[in-house]
Amino acid sequence: MTPLPTGAELAVARTGVLGGTFNPIHVAHLRAAEEIAEQLGLEQVLFVPSARPPHKAEDRDDPIAPTEMRLGWVRAAVAGNPLFAVDTLEIERDGPSYLVDTLTELRERTAPELPVFMLGADAFREIESWRAPEKLLSLAHFAVATRPPKGPEALSRWLPPSLAAPFEMTDDGRAARHREAGTWIRLVEITALDVSASAIREAIRAGRSVRYLLPETIHDAVLDSGCYTGEGRALG
Repeated sequence: MTPLPTGAELAVARTGVLGGTFNPIHVAHLRAAEEIAEQLGLEQVLFVPSARPPHKAEDRDDPIAPTEMRLGWVRAAVAGNPLFAVDTLEIERDGPSYLVDTLTELRERTAPELPVFMLGADAFREIESWRAPEKLLSLAHFAVATRPPKGPEALSRWLPPSLAAPFEMTDDGRAARHREAGTWIRLVEITALDVSASAIREAIRAGRSVRYLLPETIHDAVLDSGCYTGEGRALG
């Protein structure tokens, strides 16, 4: 069998994709996108806010901010970085925001190159529970963000066994290539920032400061919205 390439020699891609509810977008989102793009040599990162996240139920005590409000925050947060852009395809599409539909559309846009979907290791561990996971891994490359001290590790420890069959590991153990689709999965170690949207929402409800956890361009808007203190509107 022909030796597999090392992680550095996998197919080159130019467009990264970071999807999510962004409820709200925060500094760890931005830093992860910046570091992954730098390590993989990406020329653009698209932030794709969800309209109706299928995996998140409405919670009166922990609401999802209105769609247009979250979109505005994302636009303001990324505006100062020429590498970043916002794509509204999930907001414009009717129904739940399934990733398989999003990647199908983005693949057509970036052809013949494939997009790189960015996600954290915890989310990647759950990918087999998402809609059409086998198809997902054949539609795009996947950059799986890991944080010290968890990395470096072999990708085989992160890839769910039910999805591993079509893939062959690279020599360095940090990536895998789909035998038929040519897509790859790659572990990318990034700076450990213990910041989450849920912790930010909890802090706002408790009246604690979230300065330097949110981008300065949206800090006041998020607080003034009242979305996370029971004073704002429901998801819309």
